[in-house]
Amino acid sequence: MRLTEDRMYQASLEKDSTFEGTYWMAVKTTGIFCRPTCTARKPKRENVEFFLDTKEAIAHGYRACKVCRPLEKLNETPSYIRELLNELMGDESVKIKDSDLIARNIEPVTVRRWFLKNHGITFHAFQRKLKVNKAFKRIKNGESILDAAMASGYESLSGFNERFKNIVGVSPKHTGRQKIIDLKRIETPLGTMFACAVDEGICLLEFTDRKNMDRQFASLSKFLNAEIVQGENKHFQQLERELQEYFEGRRKSFDVPLYITGTEFQEKVWQLLCEIPMGETRTYKQQSEVLGNPKAIRAVGTANGINKIAILVPCHRVIGSNGDLVGYAGGIWRKQKLLELEKAILF
Repeated sequence: MRLTEDRMYQASLEKDSTFEGTYWMAVKTTGIFCRPTCTARKPKRENVEFFLDTKEAIAHGYRACKVCRPLEKLNETPSYIRELLNELMGDESVKIKDSDLIARNIEPVTVRRWFLKNHGITFHAFQRKLKVNKAFKRIKNGESILDAAMASGYESLSGFNERFKNIVGVSPKHTGRQKIIDLKRIETPLGTMFACAVDEGICLLEFTDRKNMDRQFASLSKFLNAEIVQGENKHFQQLERELQEYFEGRRKSFDVPLYITGTEFQEKVWQLLCEIPMGETRTYKQQSEVLGNPKAIRAVGTANGINKIAILVPCHRVIGSNGDLVGYAGGIWRKQKLLELEKAILF
């Protein structure tokens, strides 16, 4: 569909996230410009104009909206949240109370809302899960349950055992039959991403605003029979470094280990995606033909859509038969940006 001004205005009325990053709407009566998904009251059609670049909007005298903050990276983790996460990751015995937040001029309600929105639990529940995740790893590495409990700041072994079982699903002494999937937020130029990893490699990489993100988490957790908990993993540092190099135009392929989870057919489809050279695209029909079943176009499209490892398993390189950029869970605008980036890397 051609991106006309009427279509852009309609998308803004609908707060359509698939148009994020493709245009910005400026309001003549207020002098501000917004994202397509801005929640502020929508102006009349005759009072707006559209720009394909934020610099262009600023050059025309508009200022950034304070509601949707169009100059910030999409869903970027606030700096104060990143500081809290770094502190918790650095010392498992740390417990940050509401009074500690107030002392730092941080409103506890704001922190609570952010964690509920982005992790589905409160900040204090998040801290408890993080402590248990670290204790789980200590026990897996051979430490005694008592030492793991004390290192996590628990004064009562019974309290630790109860908390551990509530979060992990088994008691500490039965951890041999249970797995933990580490979760981390990673910032990129196209928005914040969730990364998940196990010992074998990266098992999920998705933009945080992906539709049906909860289903992706649930599918991964069920497949691996594991609990997804915020925590560090040996593969995250390499992943972040390679993603940074990729977005800076300095990397053509990824070396970080992957741990792909799916049916036999899905894994074949995803493996085929990895064989599409950077800078090139394939249609769903072409992909199905390579698999030996030209009629499996819909099945190939479905498998592409539930790929859990974005960018590294490049489902963005598959397009419609007519050349349209269709079927990308992270948003068509991101698909376009990724393809443009990859052509720029090569040429």
